[in-house]
Amino acid sequence: MEAAPGPGQKVAAPSRAALELLALLDPAELGPCLFAETLALVDLGGRPCGELQLSAQLGSYGHPDGRDEACVLVRARSQASVDGAPCGTSLHAFVSKKLETLEQHQHEYVKLPGHPMDKTTQLVQRGGKILISCTTVEGEERQSQRWEELPAARGLVSEGAAVLLGRVLARRRAVPPSTVFLALDPEGHFCPATYSVLGTQWQQVGAEEAEVFVLERAVGATVPLTWQDSFLPDGHLARRIQVGCPTTALLLDKLPPLEQEPTEAPLAWGKQPLAWEDDAQLRSQFLDRKEELQASHAAYVRRHPELPALLGDFLQALLLRQPPDPPTFAATFFAPFATRRPPSPPFRSACPPSPP
Repeated sequence: MEAAPGPGQKVAAPSRAALELLALLDPAELGPCLFAETLALVDLGGRPCGELQLSAQLGSYGHPDGRDEACVLVRARSQASVDGAPCGTSLHAFVSKKLETLEQHQHEYVKLPGHPMDKTTQLVQRGGKILISCTTVEGEERQSQRWEELPAARGLVSEGAAVLLGRVLARRRAVPPSTVFLALDPEGHFCPATYSVLGTQWQQVGAEEAEVFVLERAVGATVPLTWQDSFLPDGHLARRIQVGCPTTALLLDKLPPLEQEPTEAPLAWGKQPLAWEDDAQLRSQFLDRKEELQASHAAYVRRHPELPALLGDFLQALLLRQPPDPPTFAATFFAPFATRRPPSPPFRSACPPSPP
């Protein structure tokens, strides 16, 4: 299905090379691309100002009809301070093994003095449609939310899918000519996403130099957003430059081979205090896990629309009767819903059995 343009928008369409690349993609190619990595963010003067974390792992996505689909869970998080203003982004996406985005949550913020900005975007694909929800907060203004409904389009590569696609192309060390996918611009409209090879070069990584494969991704038609990513042969990101952005992501230490097993540190006796809130890595892991659980819980509730009514009935009965033993009351209330038990009255105290 071709993409439908938004108001005043030219029709964007993927190239034949892009469609063939997605159609012929072997899911086995994604296996070596499932790993986590952390890069330092440096400012124009080369000073560290934050970090970028990217990860991809196998997961499962629950559809509203109850189906579970094996997929790849992609997460990304960046945190930095530019000219004294904290800023950052986070991404949580469920991507199929054909790089089709099933669901994606994205959060961006800039805490400018006196005028903070915050934007949350959610993308869900349902029944041949793409639903986009965007919530924006600027300064002291209240949240403004809008919905966009777009037809599902062939060749669409979202931000989450782009993480996997970049790793696949880097390991191949080749991009077909005229490779143009579809992407979504900041306004939620379809736009071209052009991939091209800039060649290979040598980059200082840690104490040694490494050959990197440079891939350029340009999103948009008139004034595109452009990223230049440098990859190591195994698909790890060594450098990311966003044209016009004051920060650059750099890999500071050479990574060990993926086959190498990590060396276990000797056990340290005694309990050590864990100040996880002050540790950037532990806090990031906590926030990633929190977003993962929130997305999983929301998907479960969508698959079971009867839950709100069921819990509402229980709370209403509980508050009306106000039993002295709520756990016993809950057990008797939900007993009729047990499939492995014979049906019985929901409140046995109100319907005592007849004497023999």
